[in-house]
Amino acid sequence: MFKLEKTAIMLCGHGSRDARAIAEFEALAQQMKRRLPQYDVDYGFLEFATPIIRTGLDALRAKGNTKILALPGMLFAAGHAKNDIPSVLNRYQAEHPEVTISYGRDLGIDLKMLRAAGDRVQQALDAAGAGAARHETALVVVGRGTSDPDANSNISKVTRMLWEGFGFGWAETAYSGVTFPLVAPALQHVARLGYRRVIVFPYFLFTGILVERIYDHTDQVAAQHPGIDFVKAGYLNDHPLVLEVLEDRLQEILAGSNNMNCQMCKYRAQMLGFEDEVGLAQASHHHHVEGIGTGHHHHEHGRDHHHDHHHGHGHDHGHHPYPHADHPLGPKTLAG
Repeated sequence: MFKLEKTAIMLCGHGSRDARAIAEFEALAQQMKRRLPQYDVDYGFLEFATPIIRTGLDALRAKGNTKILALPGMLFAAGHAKNDIPSVLNRYQAEHPEVTISYGRDLGIDLKMLRAAGDRVQQALDAAGAGAARHETALVVVGRGTSDPDANSNISKVTRMLWEGFGFGWAETAYSGVTFPLVAPALQHVARLGYRRVIVFPYFLFTGILVERIYDHTDQVAAQHPGIDFVKAGYLNDHPLVLEVLEDRLQEILAGSNNMNCQMCKYRAQMLGFEDEVGLAQASHHHHVEGIGTGHHHHEHGRDHHHDHHHGHGHDHGHHPYPHADHPLGPKTLAG
């Protein structure tokens, strides 16, 4: 007798030591449950928080789901989305061959994501009120920063799209860590350009220590330049369009069109400055730190198995040195 396949959704997050960030991710998962009642929906984190990803997978499997659609709750495809999450999923599927796990792509460069970002910038402008025209205003978009130049370049594209869309006088891109420039040198640079207002927009999904440090560094630079109006925009969080894009990524899996853009991937092709990272084996360090920071720690060993839709990627957590680690404008993660 033919047995109907039961399908579920697994949301995969990075995790944070900040309880507010975890609460925001959980709230997003709850919204996805309400929007997609036809599916069981669960979630888990790579590190710093529980439940870990395999806990969510266990729960979905216990409910009789044999097909799991895994979505990375991440803006861009860097080490976490390319390596760490697939490594966890591959190991789990190898241990449970009765379950099929299909992996979706990151939120990425998407018109809906840009509209959500535009809403956050517009809200900041509305709250700031009159005092500076658009051409007298500079925008600074702050990304997380990774050792993957392709992911970093996506932040620059977001910056340009917002810059041109709003008609600001100038715009810069900064990062909270790993690469350069960091927030403070970027803001100091912009402060010297002569604009009356500077909008600082963290292009982050959720709050956390890094978002708070972005705002703190903004306050520090603002105190040194009292003649400039520094305005802090909100991060994306659970903007309705973010939820729509997650649903779009789900539909891509179901349609078989969830192809990651690998044209500029440093693990597939030689990229200036990263030539020796081509073909690095897919690996993740997160099985050593799952649950750390929450009072629970899950530690497992085993061989990683590759999904056939993933190429052999390294990851950006220290297994391979970042070529510009001594850059004077970064790349150490923001200090408090």
